[in-house]
Amino acid sequence: MGENNSSWGISKSITMSSLIAITLQTVALVWYISALDAAVSTNTREIARQEIRLNEIERTSQAQAVMLARIDENILSIRASIESVLKRIGE
Repeated sequence: MGENNSSWGISKSITMSSLIAITLQTVALVWYISALDAAVSTNTREIARQEIRLNEIERTSQAQAVMLARIDENILSIRASIESVLKRIGE
């Protein structure tokens, strides 16, 4: 086999503007990815905040449902009392 004298290196056909373009694209990609990471972090914090808010709303809703049931029972009791009074008056 013949010996190959070529070694790894930058080909002379690659221009300096190509290297600058590749470098700028790499920098832009890193910048874009870091901005994406920041957006994901912000969304994660916002989701956690919304989950806390949702839990508070669910607790409030459950408490209101219990109070509504009590009010309903009180209304039924008042209605029964009024009907009882009306029957006594009618006799």
